[in-house]
Amino acid sequence: MPFASATAAEAFHPCALIPIYNHEDTIAATVAALRAHGLPVVIVDDGSDDATRVVLDGLVSHDVQRIRLARNSGKGRAITAGLITARDAGYTHALQIDADGQHDVADVPRFLAEGRADTNALVCGQPIYDESVPRARLYGRYVTHLCVWLETLSFTLRDSMCGYRLYPLKATCAEIDRAPLPARMDFDTEVAVRLMWRGVPVRNLPTRVIYPENGLSHFHMLHDNLRISAMHTRLLLGMLPRAPGLLWRKRKRSAACAV
Repeated sequence: MPFASATAAEAFHPCALIPIYNHEDTIAATVAALRAHGLPVVIVDDGSDDATRVVLDGLVSHDVQRIRLARNSGKGRAITAGLITARDAGYTHALQIDADGQHDVADVPRFLAEGRADTNALVCGQPIYDESVPRARLYGRYVTHLCVWLETLSFTLRDSMCGYRLYPLKATCAEIDRAPLPARMDFDTEVAVRLMWRGVPVRNLPTRVIYPENGLSHFHMLHDNLRISAMHTRLLLGMLPRAPGLLWRKRKRSAACAV
């Protein structure tokens, strides 16, 4: 069922959401940059080590909340916990951003402007890479792009894997309540596809993404690629009964744009 549109008067009250697992060297700078943009911050500690816990202890304040998961459960589980916490705290939107300095915090105002312009929309980062990007990771993304375009019967979502995005919390948490989302690296793609199925509009925002030298990545080439392959199989099968509705919605949107 498509998600109901928000009224023009609906409030826009965002926070930042950072999942973290053992990024003690970069988290303080990321939080400081977000606070400089006036955003309260929700940090989800996904079972980090003692060194990271000490750093996070020093960051907690009136506008910086930390949730700690008892053990490492995966990026998707951490983001899910953070989204629900943000909703329950009264925020309307959550800006997901990585803890490792990969994302350009200078683009925060651009994400927020897109969210204000359409409070129903999922605002997705569309990465602009420099030479630091691993080529295998770059080329592998195109397989997911093709799958997502099939799963949504649309070219609207330009990059479903970027972890820099602004979630509308009402629609996102309603989808979480409807059916659990993946616990690990397949979360970002599946939640975007399922929100599109739900009728949530997407705005793509080009943003610079780097792979920091000696950066810590938690992407496991074998296990995470297997999970992603299983996810695409599940989503492709889920698309089939939704295909008539997706095509009808696409045709209706095209007709509205032509008027």
